Amino acid sequence: MLHPAATRYALAIFDFDGTLADSGDWFLSIADDLADRFKFRRVAPGEVEALRGRTTRDVIRHLGIPRWKLPAMGRYVHARLAEQIDRIALFDGVTDVIHTLADAGVRIAVVTSNSEHNARAVLGPLADRVEMFECGASLFGKVLRRTRISREATLSIGDETRDIAAARKVGIAAGAVLWGYANREVLLRCEPDMVFERPCEVLEEFFGARVE
Repeated sequence: MLHPAATRYALAIFDFDGTLADSGDWFLSIADDLADRFKFRRVAPGEVEALRGRTTRDVIRHLGIPRWKLPAMGRYVHARLAEQIDRIALFDGVTDVIHTLADAGVRIAVVTSNSEHNARAVLGPLADRVEMFECGASLFGKVLRRTRISREATLSIGDETRDIAAARKVGIAAGAVLWGYANREVLLRCEPDMVFERPCEVLEEFFGARVE
């Protein structure tokens, strides 16, 4: 096992949906049901790509979703996902990333707006390599307090603008992945510290060299 001192960071904080789990198509498949149930505007097929170029807050505003409805919507989505968990898979390469980091002594946390039950179900045995799950928005600070790892030794990895904003808020490095839901342009406008085209590039950032 490599010692974490041999890596650039001692703690990796991963987003779940769109970063580890390929759940974007599933969320789109229930969008009309959500709109009808919670009384907001449906997303027209031609709008999907344009909405990928907006921040989460802008999408919520565009669809006319009152913020007070978001907790109930979250609970409903989590319950639906738990019923259809077999439709969600990890992105190719994610398993190797988690195993390689954990084998090197890097501590791993998952911060997600999904439920821990759903995240563990999708990760399967890989969940054993994750030290902690924090379910809710912007909980990076809680992870830092619990792990007692410095901000300088921590890297967050996510696919949304809010992941970058949450990392900035607590003063840790923010890495943006381009295989998730948000598009390249909107993520680059947020000026992440680094951008990853493929999961293996996350390892290259941690080890400072190409990882085969």
